[in-house]
Amino acid sequence: MTRRRWLLALIVLLVAAGGLALFWLFDGATGVETVQARISSLGYWAPIGFILLYAISTVAMLPGGFFDLAGGALFGPIWGSVLNLAGVTLGAAVSFLIARYVAGDWVQRRAGPRVQQVIKSVETDGWQFVAFIRLVPVFPYPLANYLLGLTRIPFLHYMLATIVFALPSTIAYTWIGHAGREAVAGKTDNIYYALIVLALVAVLVMAPRFYKRFRNKTP
Repeated sequence: MTRRRWLLALIVLLVAAGGLALFWLFDGATGVETVQARISSLGYWAPIGFILLYAISTVAMLPGGFFDLAGGALFGPIWGSVLNLAGVTLGAAVSFLIARYVAGDWVQRRAGPRVQQVIKSVETDGWQFVAFIRLVPVFPYPLANYLLGLTRIPFLHYMLATIVFALPSTIAYTWIGHAGREAVAGKTDNIYYALIVLALVAVLVMAPRFYKRFRNKTP
C-alpha cells in the first residue's frame, strides 16, 4: 500500500472514531445538561477529546462552526474559546503538513485553478495573505489549510498568522454558542452581546463579496 493510501486509511479511521465519539455523546441526549454530564464523566480527557475531534473534523474538511458553537455551549466563553482555538490550530497544522509533504498532487488536482491564485497571493503578501483569509472567509477554512500547504510560506509564519487571526472569529462563534445555551436556559442577559457578535460575523461573511468587487475594479 502506498503512503498516500495509508494516509487516506488513517484519515478515514480517525473520522470514523470521531463519528463514534459524537454518537456516544449525543445518542439519547435530552438536552445540553445531558451532554455536559457525559463530558464531565470523562474528567481531564474531555477537553483533550474535544480538541482532537475538532482537529479531525478540520482535516476531514468538515465545517468547524459546529464545534465553535458546541465549545461555547459546553465549556463556556473563555475555556470554550481556548479549546476551539487549540482544535482549529491543530487541524490547520496537520492539513498544511499533509498538503506539503504527503498529498500535494492530490490537493492540487482537486483545488484546480485556485492553487495558482493562492500561490501568487502568498508570494506577493506572505503571512499577510494568511491573516486576510483567516479574518475574511474568501476560501473555506479547511480548504485554505491545504492550499497554503502547497505554497512556500514557512510553517512557523503560517502557524503564527493562523493562531492570531483565527482568534476573532473563534471567539465570536464561541460566544454565540454560549449565549445560545444561556437563552435556552432562560437567561437573556447575553442576548444583546450575541446580536453584536452576529453582526460582526455577518460583516466577515459578506466581506469576500466586497473584496472581489474591489479587485475586479482595480486596474
